[in-house]
Amino acid sequence: METLSYEIEIEAAPERIWGVLWGDITYRQWTTAFTEGSFYEGTLEEGSIVKFFDPQNNGMYSRVEKNEPGKEMKFLHLGEIYDGVEAPQEWGEATEAYILEETETGTTLTCEIQTPVEFKDFFEENFPKALGIIKNLSENQL
Repeated sequence: METLSYEIEIEAAPERIWGVLWGDITYRQWTTAFTEGSFYEGTLEEGSIVKFFDPQNNGMYSRVEKNEPGKEMKFLHLGEIYDGVEAPQEWGEATEAYILEETETGTTLTCEIQTPVEFKDFFEENFPKALGIIKNLSENQL
């Protein structure tokens, strides 16, 4: 398991960034860095299952481990989805956390990921792009 961490300074309040991260339209915009047409289904309540899809109905499903609005969202990834069918995986503690910390000039967004080694290159290439989109959306939204 690899531990990856990405951080960006954003000149916006944590609540605005939170809205960009988890709002339906803006979520679809920033996740284009990973896969064009990405979306999620389900609620983001702690303990609930949320499904992340690409346009071909493939993706992954995860449990919401923590949802502290404006501060932290954490997922435990449980398995993959192929053609809409869930396939549990033995990933152990494969987690993804979004942590917001207010600063004097805005907010620091930190993304911490525990991932199997085979996904490291994908995240290393695409997460910085995603953070750039989140920053742009957060700073330029009305």
